[in-house]
Amino acid sequence: MLLHGWTATADLNWFRCYDALAEQHRVIAFDQRGHGTGLRSKRRFRLEDCADDAVAIADALGIDRFIPIGYSMGGPVAQLIWRRHAERVRGLVLCATAPVFSVERVERLSFLGATGLAALARITPEQARTWLTDQLYLQRKSRDWEPWAVQEAASHDWRMLLEAGTAIGGFDSTPWISEVDVPTALLITMQDGVVSRRRQTMLFDALPDATVFRIDSDHGAAVEAADAFVPALLRAIATVERSST
Repeated sequence: MLLHGWTATADLNWFRCYDALAEQHRVIAFDQRGHGTGLRSKRRFRLEDCADDAVAIADALGIDRFIPIGYSMGGPVAQLIWRRHAERVRGLVLCATAPVFSVERVERLSFLGATGLAALARITPEQARTWLTDQLYLQRKSRDWEPWAVQEAASHDWRMLLEAGTAIGGFDSTPWISEVDVPTALLITMQDGVVSRRRQTMLFDALPDATVFRIDSDHGAAVEAADAFVPALLRAIATVERSST
């Protein structure tokens, strides 16, 4: 089960991985709450709800146990699936992610900014929300994108995404992540400017039995360095499958 990152969608995050994965596995990918075509809710965004959504999808598809594969924000969601529904998890694959995201002062200020914008998005009219979409994402990141990718990003619910930023900033699995008792593989993006290598290494330190694969790329490795990322992902999944019961 592929769990995408913050401000992405399943297709934006994983489209270069689908074909290779589908040759060997049953693949489930969906847009998380507020992202793309994902669920809309008036409730405040919670990563715990995302974890429960994943299990509900498995229930609907008649799937008992599965391997959550979490990228960036999808990493906390995958960790919470194990935390809340351990009996459903065969193993974990955690990519470009960490057990905690907001520690240093600059990071805290960044997530505080997301909190304020989320509150603004709750009360502003649709025109203001459209402006937020343009300013915060599309103008900065989509200049070289294909039209389908721009459309994917434009379909977000930005109030929920901004609240997701706050939720990521408050996430901290360090008190319990060392209790993970299923086979786990980590894909560490060595040049990552979003989730630092040091932060990703905290997962390695907390999970001494995890298998580690290193990708010499920035945070967008699943797309920008797919030639290296996809084979590593396949090896990571195979490692987890061989060790799971």
